[in-house]
Amino acid sequence: MPARGTVFTHAGRHRVAVLVREGLMPMELGIVHQLFGQAADPADGQRLYEVVTCTPVPGDVRTDADFTIGVAVGPEALVEADTVIVPASRGDEGAWGAGPPTGPVADALARIRPGTRIASICTGAFVLAAAGLLDGRRATTHWKSADRFRQQFPYAALDPDVLYTDEGDVLTSAGEASGIDLCLHMIRTDHGAAVAGEVARRTVVPPHREGGQAQYVRRPVAEPRSASTGTARAWALEHLDRPIGLRELADQEAMSVRTFSRRFREEVGLTPVQWLIQRRVDLACRLLEETDDSVDRVAARAGFGTAASLRGHLQAAIGVSPGAYRATFRGPDRRAAHAPGPERTGSGQPR
Repeated sequence: MPARGTVFTHAGRHRVAVLVREGLMPMELGIVHQLFGQAADPADGQRLYEVVTCTPVPGDVRTDADFTIGVAVGPEALVEADTVIVPASRGDEGAWGAGPPTGPVADALARIRPGTRIASICTGAFVLAAAGLLDGRRATTHWKSADRFRQQFPYAALDPDVLYTDEGDVLTSAGEASGIDLCLHMIRTDHGAAVAGEVARRTVVPPHREGGQAQYVRRPVAEPRSASTGTARAWALEHLDRPIGLRELADQEAMSVRTFSRRFREEVGLTPVQWLIQRRVDLACRLLEETDDSVDRVAARAGFGTAASLRGHLQAAIGVSPGAYRATFRGPDRRAAHAPGPERTGSGQPR
């Protein structure tokens, strides 16, 4: 355990401070250390983040389980932090409705420098909202707490149907597992898809769920493990670069088009066409992040045919153009290669 007052030991790394409070949910603290702690520079393997756990009053912090954790670092860690993350604590819903934070928590939040990136996990959003950080901003929290959050903080633009939100310097996530999505998103924003992808692989989780642009992340569609349309979906994923008709999909399951369409919707919650568009958007995003392919080439490989078609579908799905998505979600080295000029198609015409 570090000595009291020890904050960060490695200069130059992005400094992440996790502000824990009484009633801490341990999984949320572990998520931050596990994910940011594994992020490394692909060139030399050096860690990219320094993560420290701090608390308003150093000492033993009670969790919502049958143990406590000893936290030696106090709120001084927040002064030099580049990112501050506030995990949930048991009782958040009832603790922050009467007004702004007071006491040690308020004193701790006051130490955060202007411009510091601040994020919450699950009901940690109640703390951010009570401090006025979510007024006029899009935010989310656990779906079970959504009604109470909306009542207590009407000035926040609550969206309970997303995994996380990104308002630039203030981010929020839904339930505990959505903290994984949020942390991976921040790593991807900071250092690109390759670094975030490697962290995800080591953690055995998806690099990102349902698209990449945080402001437009939708609830992911659950894919049934065993279903009568599973073979068709698996086949379609291997042939996204070519036109796929309903008849072809139905043939994979030896069904009529009508029966296949009905069962597909029952099992997946979407029509086959809607599902195909989502999977093609997913593929296009991955290609924009990981390859140097032109927009025309990405459109062809993802099955959209033309750059115009890709642009329309990407705008509808995640609210950005292919060029804007690529500029946001590629690593710094690749961003530089694409930064100087406007987005162009394979014919060289600007878009």
